[in-house]
Amino acid sequence: MSQPIPSTVPAAAPEPWVHVEGVSKRYGPRVVLDCVSLRVRAGETVALIGPSGGGKSTLLRCLNGLCAFDQGTVRVGAHTLQPSDSARTTAATAAVRRELGMIFQDFQLFPHLTALGNVIEAPTRVLGQSRADATAAARKLLERVGLGKHADHYPRQLSGGQKQRVAIARALAMSPRGLLCDEITSALDPELKGEVLDVIEDLKRDGLTLLLVTHEIGFARRAADRVVVLADGVIAEDGPPAQVIDQPRTERTRQFLSRVMA
Repeated sequence: MSQPIPSTVPAAAPEPWVHVEGVSKRYGPRVVLDCVSLRVRAGETVALIGPSGGGKSTLLRCLNGLCAFDQGTVRVGAHTLQPSDSARTTAATAAVRRELGMIFQDFQLFPHLTALGNVIEAPTRVLGQSRADATAAARKLLERVGLGKHADHYPRQLSGGQKQRVAIARALAMSPRGLLCDEITSALDPELKGEVLDVIEDLKRDGLTLLLVTHEIGFARRAADRVVVLADGVIAEDGPPAQVIDQPRTERTRQFLSRVMA
């Protein structure tokens, strides 16, 4: 019997889990995002880098429905946001936020709640979990981020790195499939940055989809599957870290990296 002839057709690439198509955002005459398109596969870690004011944080907020965009679409799994959806809380916006948690630069913890209280707030109020179940899960998450012994501490009693790790645990308490991280180490000193970045790398190993706005070029090179350079409202470059960071193809990327790596 003759052997089957191997197929020469390459295997289809996995469908993107996050699909941004032609998204634009303006503030008056200023164009912040100019017809941006981006695809991210499930389990992929994408680092967004670029100059300040280039649109990185705005893009994350559009993905999470926190910021209205003027045109284009955002699809996360089976859920699609249109410009009108992102301007208010709709069923689609709520579904996207369940899929994609967001962590902010300034932590945004409730100052009157302990670390444990911050983590159980959304599961009990939004998901309707019992306080006992939410507390048990929250204690495991705080252990995971290295804060099991700080469950009863208030934000004022925590360092910046500890606050950010509580914020990560709070986002994980909603069981998202992905996280949007908006410059989450920019307010921390070098030692505390390491604490937070170690947690992010642990989440990457678990297969969580991660989109990270970061100025930590070394971390982007080490941990990201792809690096996307967003400058002047457009994607200047998109590719593997070794190519984008070490052998950039565009002059705009070279200009940016020459300034931040000097």
